[in-house]
Amino acid sequence: MTAPSAPAQPRIAVIGGGVLGAATARALAVRGAAVTLYERTALAAGTTGTSFAWVNSHAKKPLSYHELNSAGLAEHHALRKAGAPAPDWFFPSGNLEWAADEAGDERLAAAFAELETHRYRCCWLDPDRARALVPDLRVPPQVRRIAYFPEEGYVLPHPLLARLWGEARDHGAELRCPAEVTGIEERASDVRLELADGTRASADLVVTATGRWSARTAALAGVSLPMADAAEPGSATVGLLGYTTPTAARLDAVLTTPRLNIRPDGGGRLVVQGLDLDVDADPAAPPPADGRHAAQLLDRLAGLLHGTQGAALESLRVGQRALPADGLTVAGRLRPDGRVYALATHSGITLGPLLGRLAAQELLTGERDPLLDEFGPDRLTGAAPDSFGKLERPRFAGQQ
Repeated sequence: MTAPSAPAQPRIAVIGGGVLGAATARALAVRGAAVTLYERTALAAGTTGTSFAWVNSHAKKPLSYHELNSAGLAEHHALRKAGAPAPDWFFPSGNLEWAADEAGDERLAAAFAELETHRYRCCWLDPDRARALVPDLRVPPQVRRIAYFPEEGYVLPHPLLARLWGEARDHGAELRCPAEVTGIEERASDVRLELADGTRASADLVVTATGRWSARTAALAGVSLPMADAAEPGSATVGLLGYTTPTAARLDAVLTTPRLNIRPDGGGRLVVQGLDLDVDADPAAPPPADGRHAAQLLDRLAGLLHGTQGAALESLRVGQRALPADGLTVAGRLRPDGRVYALATHSGITLGPLLGRLAAQELLTGERDPLLDEFGPDRLTGAAPDSFGKLERPRFAGQQ
């Protein structure tokens, strides 16, 4: 049985107000669909609002996932060039990475060589050239070369969401918020939604983009979609993110270094991340912004950038990644002949605009892009959550 075709102006419900939901709502509305976005609490209230937000295809495995993320990076560049009266949200400022020791340098060199074979733009810089790009950079004396990835960059998540949802609304999309979907019933002619306030709604098609709540949302439609536990302390799904007070450092790039990852966050503020500290990340007990972990992050920051001495953390948050059970992206109909389409990925910032466009294309025309061939939900649906093994906690840049 083939998937139901969309009517001339389909009514499509999108569940979830993060970057995936907003991007999908935009792409559907631009193509003429009647879109309603349902958000339980507030736009960007989930993973989107607490993300390192580095746009890249840096250490993505397997090759199909690298190609998907590379296309996601290109989509950001294309969307930025399209222009719009909105705050700047994507900064293609490049990324600089180096290693701490000989073994790390060999790992980085191997990853660099592999990316070159995929025609991913990269080059080696000496420390002086790196400091020309980032004037306040402190390069350790043992570092002789630095990998530079000029097309990568970072996103400010809320301005990105403003761009995506704003254009969706410009094309007629409606927002229902707060609105919690508590039931999804697929019928022969439509999908009925039940809401927590007791009301009902119907749509021709439904897109679920609920991040780390994707398993729960799929279950409402009667489908098992295993996801890694986003609340397990010290696991692959959680990580610490520090948000600094304004600093006087000259930084307009992403830095992924052995002890600290950094990106700008506007107004002189920085977002800092130490992957080795994530072992202590616990969503139920976030560490204080003036505690031990904060002190470690700030000490590393001062050692990496001039102008950051005396900085403090305004907040130290525990980010929770939306990880399908096998660690890869989900994009496709929950049932081959169904009306519910699921999107879930831990690369939501990088992939959001691309996945939104590809999902809209598939839903409205029936054409599935080959980039999505290996990422359908059917590889997961019905499987036991523990049948995929434990996902490895990120240790190197790009794995997070």
